[in-house]
Amino acid sequence: MFFEYPYLLWLLVVPALLLCLYIWREVSGRTPHLRVSSLDQWTAGGKSSLAWIRHLPPVLRAAALCLIVVAIARPRSRSEMERIDTEGIDIVLAMDVSTSMLARDFKPDRLSAAKDIAIEFISQRPTDRMGIVVFAGESFTQCPLTTDRATLINLMKDVQTDLIEDGTAIGNGLATAVARMKDSDAKSRVIILLTDGVNNRGEITPQTAAEIAKTYGIRVYTIGVGANGEAPYPVMTAWGPDVQMVKVEIDEPLLKEIASTTGGTYFRATDNTKLAEIYAEIGRMEKTRTTVDSFPVYKDLYLDYALAALICLLAEMLLRAFLMRRMP
Repeated sequence: MFFEYPYLLWLLVVPALLLCLYIWREVSGRTPHLRVSSLDQWTAGGKSSLAWIRHLPPVLRAAALCLIVVAIARPRSRSEMERIDTEGIDIVLAMDVSTSMLARDFKPDRLSAAKDIAIEFISQRPTDRMGIVVFAGESFTQCPLTTDRATLINLMKDVQTDLIEDGTAIGNGLATAVARMKDSDAKSRVIILLTDGVNNRGEITPQTAAEIAKTYGIRVYTIGVGANGEAPYPVMTAWGPDVQMVKVEIDEPLLKEIASTTGGTYFRATDNTKLAEIYAEIGRMEKTRTTVDSFPVYKDLYLDYALAALICLLAEMLLRAFLMRRMP
């Protein structure tokens, strides 16, 4: 146990001084007294137990003050940090966030379906280090490699189409994902690249990014998202928002080439169920050992001391009210 504000513990001197003052008054005879003509009536009956109980209220008050001081010093407990060997791999989810991902051939749309299924995938792999990269006309890291599932899921929920300039820079998205894990010492490193379009932006070609991934021994699993033929897409017309059918264009030869170059596999997802099955298949990949730090867990203990102080004060009040009523 340790204290957040240990310098406040010097206030324990106050209840100690109050208790010493009470003892001094008892010993020196400075307590209230009553003059009577004879003590025979009192000495004949022996000493009452109240003679000892009368010392309890000052003791209870001093104890309550001590407990209050300890509570405001904020006592805390901590579990020790240790390193734990677990089974897992390094995975980066590279997700297309171009406006075409708003097409509604998935429920409710491609991006929302991809996010929901990715969150389920993240939740089912608690021992893997995972990261998130998003790309459209540009790319950036939404979350670096981490084992913090809560952070991953919250950042995945924040993914949306208006984060960056529109377009489809598959090469940039793949290169950014490679950069996030090129220094990883994991034996198994995987990128899951999800897109619904054709590469039309970016400074790095998808083929070059695939060769870089191959150099670092990173497998890339590519997923083409979109129904066959046409898909409903929300558009703004002169009469307000509308949904129109647009042609689905996915560069499947390119995605197959990226997967083949890096030793991965290409998948085509045409609906929510198929996309979930693809993530489940990727989830059955081999696992390697990795070492994860378990961080210390802190627990505040001040409430226990505050409750104990309240009990002491209530006990003092009850004693004074019912057992030790003073004469006026």
